[in-house]
Amino acid sequence: MLFPTTCPNCLRENRAEFTDSSIHELTCPNCKARYCVFVRKQKFEMLFDLGTRALLDGYAREAVASFAAALERFFEFYVRAFALERAAQRGEEFGEALGTLNAAWRHVVSQSERQVGMFALAYLLREGKEPEFLSGKALGTDFRNKVIHRGYIPGHAEVEEYAARIFALIDRLLSELGDTAQHAELAQEKLFADHLAALPDSVTAIFEEHPGMFRARRFGQEHLAKSRPSPANVRGPNVGGSAAPLNDAQAFQQALRERSQGLRHFKFK
Repeated sequence: MLFPTTCPNCLRENRAEFTDSSIHELTCPNCKARYCVFVRKQKFEMLFDLGTRALLDGYAREAVASFAAALERFFEFYVRAFALERAAQRGEEFGEALGTLNAAWRHVVSQSERQVGMFALAYLLREGKEPEFLSGKALGTDFRNKVIHRGYIPGHAEVEEYAARIFALIDRLLSELGDTAQHAELAQEKLFADHLAALPDSVTAIFEEHPGMFRARRFGQEHLAKSRPSPANVRGPNVGGSAAPLNDAQAFQQALRERSQGLRHFKFK
């Protein structure tokens, strides 16, 4: 997927392709100036936004793969946030703790089921209860496998239901993580700092925050309070004078209205 970026020298708008590292070394085709764009966005956020954009553009089947990958990468994000928070509580140096975590993660990096197991344990230790939402039915695992592994071509409504389920789960867990998420954010900042230190003086560094479905969660509890619907607004159909909370589908649709407009700036190749 491509995103717009502005050359710091001639101010021309150029389009760049998202990278896995969120670091983009660019050369302006107009003035040949070199610049490096650092996008502060976690992998799970990027993948979910890719899925959302695919769904908005009518690529329902392609969206499923992105939503499924977003959930897996969020489980990794959760584990990293929890592990780094515990390391900080023990007074460990961040770089050392991150190195140990990366070494441990290499044992499960290619095994999704083991990653889910690590997440389940992290959730149990942090919340003191079982992750009841990890059943195949709750996660829509059968639907995901049917689409990705058996070539099923889903309808838009089916994918939207699946997306709403994934969105609701990630949104809930982000709320429970709260400021703990900042520990995982620091890992990306360290990666950026290391790359920035190696850049030649002739290359301009640009840090960007991109809009997205979970972007509000990245700015701490004060911003979160502003971005989350108030109890007066989080309502479904009024029945008998009392309003019901939004279900997953309604919450996803509300998020689409509030946050997906920024995704219009991003284009698939």
